[in-house]
Amino acid sequence: MMWGNYGMNGWAWGFGVLVVIGVVILVIVLIRMLSNPQKAPPRAPPTVPGEAASPKRILDQRYAQGELTTEEYRERLSALGLD
Repeated sequence: MMWGNYGMNGWAWGFGVLVVIGVVILVIVLIRMLSNPQKAPPRAPPTVPGEAASPKRILDQRYAQGELTTEEYRERLSALGLD
C-alpha cells in the first residue's frame, strides 16, 4: 500500500489540535473585545426633554466626570465668557 499512512503521523494530529485551539482562543478574544462596555464611545450628556444643553452645563458635567482638569475647565469657562 503506497498511500496507507500518508499525512497521519503524530505531528500532523498535534498540528491540527493546535489550529483548533488557536481558533477557539481567537473567537473568545474577539467576543470579549466586542462586548467590552468600557470601549464604548462617550454618550451625550443627559438633558431634560425640551431643554437645550447649555455650554456651562456640558462643561460642568465633563468636569464632574473627570474628562477635564481644573485648568481646562477654567480656561473653557473664560473662553466662553461664563466665569
